[in-house]
Amino acid sequence: MTAIKHALQRDIFTPNDERLLSIVNVCKAGKKKRNCFLCATVTTERPVQVNVVKVKKSDKGDFYKRQTAWALRDLGVVDAKDAVKENPEFDLHFDKVYKWVASSTVEKNTFISCIWKLNQRYLRKKIDFINVSSQLLEELPKVAEESVPSGENQSVAGGDEEAVDEYQELNAREEQDIEIMMEGCEYAISNAEAFAEKLSRELQVLDGANIQSIMASEKQVNILMKLLDEALKEVDQIELKLSSYEEMLQSVKEQMDQISESNHLIHLSNTNNVKLLSEIEFLVNHMDLAKGHIKALQEGDLTSSRGIEACTNAADALLQCMNVALHPGHDMLHAVKQQQQRFSDLREQFARRLASHLNSVFVQQGHDQSSTLAQHSVELTLPNHHPFHRDLLRYAKLMEWLKNTDYGKYEGLTKNYMDYLSRLYEREIKDFFEVAKIKMTGTTREGKKFGLHGSSGKLTGSTSSLNKLSVQSSGNRRSQSSSLLDMGNMSASDLDVADRTKFDKIFEQVLSELEPLCLAEQDFISKFFKLQQHQSISGTTTNEAEEMDGGTSSRLYSSGVPQTISSEKDMIRQMMTKIFRCTEPELNNLIALGDKIDSFNSLYMLVKMSHHVWTAQNVDPASFLSTTLGNVLVTVKRNFDKCISNQMKQMDEVKISKKSKVGILPFVAEFEEFAALAESIFKNAERRGDLDKAYIKLIRAVFVSVEKVANESQKTPRDVVMMENFHHIFATLSRLKISCLEAEKKEAKQKYTEHLQSYVIYSLGQPLEKLNHFFEGVEARVAQGIREEEVSYQLAFNKQELRKVIKEYPGKEVKKGLDNLYKKVDKHLCEEENLLQVVWHSMQDEFIRQYKHFEGLIARCYPGSGITMEFTIQDILDYCSSIAQSH
Repeated sequence: MTAIKHALQRDIFTPNDERLLSIVNVCKAGKKKRNCFLCATVTTERPVQVNVVKVKKSDKGDFYKRQTAWALRDLGVVDAKDAVKENPEFDLHFDKVYKWVASSTVEKNTFISCIWKLNQRYLRKKIDFINVSSQLLEELPKVAEESVPSGENQSVAGGDEEAVDEYQELNAREEQDIEIMMEGCEYAISNAEAFAEKLSRELQVLDGANIQSIMASEKQVNILMKLLDEALKEVDQIELKLSSYEEMLQSVKEQMDQISESNHLIHLSNTNNVKLLSEIEFLVNHMDLAKGHIKALQEGDLTSSRGIEACTNAADALLQCMNVALHPGHDMLHAVKQQQQRFSDLREQFARRLASHLNSVFVQQGHDQSSTLAQHSVELTLPNHHPFHRDLLRYAKLMEWLKNTDYGKYEGLTKNYMDYLSRLYEREIKDFFEVAKIKMTGTTREGKKFGLHGSSGKLTGSTSSLNKLSVQSSGNRRSQSSSLLDMGNMSASDLDVADRTKFDKIFEQVLSELEPLCLAEQDFISKFFKLQQHQSISGTTTNEAEEMDGGTSSRLYSSGVPQTISSEKDMIRQMMTKIFRCTEPELNNLIALGDKIDSFNSLYMLVKMSHHVWTAQNVDPASFLSTTLGNVLVTVKRNFDKCISNQMKQMDEVKISKKSKVGILPFVAEFEEFAALAESIFKNAERRGDLDKAYIKLIRAVFVSVEKVANESQKTPRDVVMMENFHHIFATLSRLKISCLEAEKKEAKQKYTEHLQSYVIYSLGQPLEKLNHFFEGVEARVAQGIREEEVSYQLAFNKQELRKVIKEYPGKEVKKGLDNLYKKVDKHLCEEENLLQVVWHSMQDEFIRQYKHFEGLIARCYPGSGITMEFTIQDILDYCSSIAQSH
């Protein structure tokens, strides 16, 4: 065990600066017997740490390795199992209970004793030792000495003693003295006893010398005592003098304190006077309003530019005086309170005077603008408000002052401005739109058909008439000049292109007049009412803002407190909505009128409105103009979709005459007209995607309707209807080059080609019917396995039968049959598509193909017979050419 202990100390604990104090050979209870060692160790460095380490032998060699370590402070219970009988089992309670079986009871007792002493020495922690008698804990070290071999006992005891005793190091002086002493005695190391005896003798000599020195110095001590007595007397005299000096200095100190206190009071008085003067100067400089400013606020002229400038400067000076940051306590001064009250009275008086004057200006503007309406009643222009804006902008700074000082009057002016201007703009815009409607519908007499009438040069519009117009029955018809068609029966070809161009120009002029008017008014509101586009309004509450209603007197403000508006930008938009509340309804009425005049006008309106919306959104996406035009654009888009839907509905409801040939269907021609018109309108337009979607819907509907009509046609063959109409569609798409309809163009060409071929084969039929039946029998025999050159030996298909059949088709009969076929084709085809020669040429090619087929069969099945047809290919070409020229 000693060898193992030394090996463990050397290999495991010394490298970790630990000292091994006790060891016990154990194995786990109740499991496979795998021995290991539990070691009690302490660190060599302070503070000392005590651990219980589990060491086991490595599986790959004879060396030991450290497996687990527990701090002794984590040990809660040591259970020896039996305090009376010898039992090698014991338990250690750390984070869980570890059960061990020692190789011997003596080793177990020694290990438990070491743990007990380490706990007493280093931890002072209560570890429960159960099933271990107190007598055993006291006598356990002695038992260990008797049981363990002497060398091992000494090693363990010695190590334990070193752990208990304190070690005191020698200082540098002591080390040096020992070294000098040992150098003087060469045998100090070899003969320690002789060295110790020598040191003892020298120590005795030094003690004797010390005693003699003390006895010899007694006389000198007596002399020293006398000198000390004399010194004490001198000290008493000095203390008496110092006391007298102190009394004198005390009186001087009292006088100096009085002088210092007097100087402090003088300095404090001067400081207070300076501070008081500074405060007075501050109040006088910052709360004194010049007499000229007071006069301007009370009597200043608010009509002239000079007077407005003087009032503006006075108002700014008053605001500065009222907003001065007073020092603590200033507001308690009576003079300050009086001055603040005077400022408040001046502010209230000037605010009332300014609000009253501006209200008068607003009212006067309404009267002045009304007088200019007559000159615009016959022209499609809106009155210019720039002079009025220019005059009012002189008051912009005063409005900002009013907004900052008296928000109640500011919001009152805002509401009055909206009320006056909304009525003015309503009159101007309604008259403007009436002129536009009259110009769209032509003369006043014709305009009455749309619910418009004039009286003494004053134009008024009947909105109810327009509403009635929008629901007219489908039985209405367009008269010879300018009557309307119903949406369900209206055709774009019924209206002149000039009318559409005129409508486009009028609609563009309407938008061009409205746009600068709204932008100018919005810019004025922003500048005049000091509403910045991207700043929040200060002092707003969290109540929900009331919605504007053009027909009610809804308020933007309530009880003098501004309602919730997330930003001043929203406030501008709400003001514009109230002022121009009639704009959107009037635009919608105008759009409805244009749509009723001609449904194709929705194309013009969609392009124009899209462009103006795009322009307005580039300026300000959230502005009133952008929002209003965007809403109207939705209506225009709905009308456009309705126009497309109506055309598709017309296609679905089309009926054809049973007694006349079909020709080019009306909706095919209308699609051509629509596409040509749309391409000219939507050139470089922003909303090209809407048109492309409409194209797809229309062309698919055209394809379906053409097939439907072709299937229902009784007078004209189905293939002719399909051929002519798909040829017309293909020609239209090829001419217009619409990129989104490339697939439909190819499909139209394919359908045209297929039905052309089908019609040719169907119409041509079998012009040489008996000959065709004869050769069908020949081909059947060949198919049965008879060789071609042996067919002539068949009774029914010999050369005589062939000659007989050929004689029945001389050239004269063939020409007569072709002439009848030409007349039949001419009756089927329409003149406007001009496909007769194309069809006739295809029939000629098909007939020649059949002729060549027959000649080939004769050459293969009747070789060397010399049998030929009664006519040649050249004869066929001559017959076809002659027939075409004769007709």
